[in-house]
Amino acid sequence: MTRINKISNIRGLGVFRNFDWPDDLPTFGRFNLIYGWNGTGKTIISRIFRALEVRKALIEVDVTLLVDGRHLRADEFPQRSLPIKVFNRDFVMENVFPYSGGDVPPIFVLGKEEVDKQKEVEKLKSDFTKAHGKLEAAQSDKQAAEKALDKFCIDLARVIKETLRSSGENPYNNYDKSNYRQRAELMIDKGDRDGYQLSDSDRDKLIAQHRATPKPKLRTITYQLPELMPLADSVSHLLADTVLSAAIQSLKEDFVLAQWVHQGLGLHRDRAAEKCLFCEQALPKERLDALQAHFSTEYEEFLKRLDGKIRQLRELSEAAGSLMLPNRAEFYEDLTAEYEEAERTIREAVNSARTFLASLIKRLEAKRSLTFESFGLDIAMPKVDAGSIDRLNEIIRKHNQACDDYDGRTREARLRLEADIISKHLNDFFELRQAIEASADSLKRVETEVSRMKAKINDMEREIVEHRRPAEELNEDLMKYLGHRELCLEIKQTGYSIARNGAPAEALSEGEMTAIALLYFLKALQDRRFDLRNGVIVLDDPVSSLDANAFYLAFGFIRERTENAAQLFVFTHNFAFFRQVRNWFHNLPGQRKRDVNRRPARFYMLDCAYNEGQRCASIKPLDPLLEQYESEYHYLFARIYNEVKTSAPVTLEHNLVLPNMARRLLETFLAFRQPHLAGELWQKVKEIKFDEAKKLRIIRFLHTYSHSGAIGEPEYDPSLLGESRSVLTNLIELIKDQDPEHYSAMEKLVHQSIDESVDE
Repeated sequence: MTRINKISNIRGLGVFRNFDWPDDLPTFGRFNLIYGWNGTGKTIISRIFRALEVRKALIEVDVTLLVDGRHLRADEFPQRSLPIKVFNRDFVMENVFPYSGGDVPPIFVLGKEEVDKQKEVEKLKSDFTKAHGKLEAAQSDKQAAEKALDKFCIDLARVIKETLRSSGENPYNNYDKSNYRQRAELMIDKGDRDGYQLSDSDRDKLIAQHRATPKPKLRTITYQLPELMPLADSVSHLLADTVLSAAIQSLKEDFVLAQWVHQGLGLHRDRAAEKCLFCEQALPKERLDALQAHFSTEYEEFLKRLDGKIRQLRELSEAAGSLMLPNRAEFYEDLTAEYEEAERTIREAVNSARTFLASLIKRLEAKRSLTFESFGLDIAMPKVDAGSIDRLNEIIRKHNQACDDYDGRTREARLRLEADIISKHLNDFFELRQAIEASADSLKRVETEVSRMKAKINDMEREIVEHRRPAEELNEDLMKYLGHRELCLEIKQTGYSIARNGAPAEALSEGEMTAIALLYFLKALQDRRFDLRNGVIVLDDPVSSLDANAFYLAFGFIRERTENAAQLFVFTHNFAFFRQVRNWFHNLPGQRKRDVNRRPARFYMLDCAYNEGQRCASIKPLDPLLEQYESEYHYLFARIYNEVKTSAPVTLEHNLVLPNMARRLLETFLAFRQPHLAGELWQKVKEIKFDEAKKLRIIRFLHTYSHSGAIGEPEYDPSLLGESRSVLTNLIELIKDQDPEHYSAMEKLVHQSIDESVDE
């Protein structure tokens, strides 16, 4: 059985600025009556209990309850399921007269003949709970499988993004799990995973393409390697050829001498010299003829042929030596390996050709000194790769094509690299996807079973529960309460609607609204979803705006419907209602036990005092005059009387509540003394035969500082502190002057109450 033991503390909530439950204040009992004027905090406490009912956390205040001996903070309310129902303005506006319109929620009770069906429903609900546990497990499995696949996709997408990201515009810079999953799904659908996997060399090339920056085009190589075989043949013929002439043996055998003589002969011929240019002796004609015969025209032509071939071979060698090839860095990275191979082959071919050409030149130069002899070419023909230049030009054309299609080439490289990465892990992706599909199938089966069971439970409950009977009983209560059948609750599928003479009710009076709300709340205590005998009931000013007849009916309904509750709280500022509840509680069995902690009912009052210029509420024991006597008048008289008789120093804050009390006391006194007079208080005071100056002083004090209907917060006026006690003394004198016997009886009661409180 749940019990709220006490409100341990309230801080920072309305007028409860720093409240702690006093150590000497009895904890809540089964029945609790709490009296307080408007503005003393009744609604605040009821809203705390309402938050506990709807399991709403109060997160910006410090509120702690002691429930069943354990502390419960307001921020823990959502975690605590407590059988409690609260009647206050919030309940009325949320359920009976919601701001947004709508129907009144239904009240469900069990039909008398449906008990066995209810037992079957309870068993079904037990099975449903187990099935729901399986559903939660299946949902958890599916979520775990989805999470695993999601993490897998995130990780692989990150790898692809890091591999293929680049500066500038690139879709892979924003690559994410959805991009990865879409491509992987497409591969699985096509079933051609192996076709996307790359060799290490292909992958390296594509990575190079992806990372490449735009490069300029290159010119093709126009140089052609010399054809060595024809050159070798022509040199071979020259070496084998000889000069047929009248050779001078000494010149024939001495090539250096022959060259010197040949050159000198040319000088003498060109200058038409008759003397030797060396010794200035006459040149014998026969000697000149012999020399000219030796160096014949055939000999001259042959030397020219030799020199021409040597010149040709040197030009070819120089051309080969001056061959300029592109720089490796000018090619895209993926073409550098091909280029390096082609370059190496060309360099080898050029070197071999130049070496061979040098050998030919050397043989021809030797031939010039042996023009009269024939010999063969004894040089091996080197192997020269004549196609190496063509292969290099093909690589250059690839490079130039890559320049023309840089964007497409880069895009294709990235697509192939992406596919390569995805294909390597496609089996893992497929298995994770299958795990999700398997868990989804399992979840669907469990959901179907849970839905089937829920539908069956709903069908059976529709057969069992009814909210027609509560509506009929509510309408009977309304008729007794209001004395007519104009207002009633009409049954709807979703609850009830309020009607007046068969049409939607409009412009309900405050009394009608209070009646409907209270009776609906009390009937809702019989709802099968609420266990009254183990529940807590809270009523905050339940008879507000009711007339006298309805007031007593309301009390009767409240007493009848709540007396079996595990715990009851009644908050009120209406003294007549307070008196009815107080008398009910006073007559409860065990209420006269000496130990207050063993009594079923407890009595409290809410009081406000001023602290540093702010009203601060607290919960206190009920004033003995309020608990023991039959009117609020006793309490007001005692407060004013004690204020007049005390000599203790007072503060401005202490006096702020006194003008309203004084006004209520005087109004009640004059209502009985002058029942024939109506109207303003001043009209009644004028008819009294009493000191005119004192009367004016009392009226001015009450009009200036009281707010008549409730204890308020009048503006600070230092003059109030100086005159309040003397004005209240005048008021007590007025009562004594007008009715000495009444005054004497009231004074006796006050002293008796003080004595009893001292004895206790």
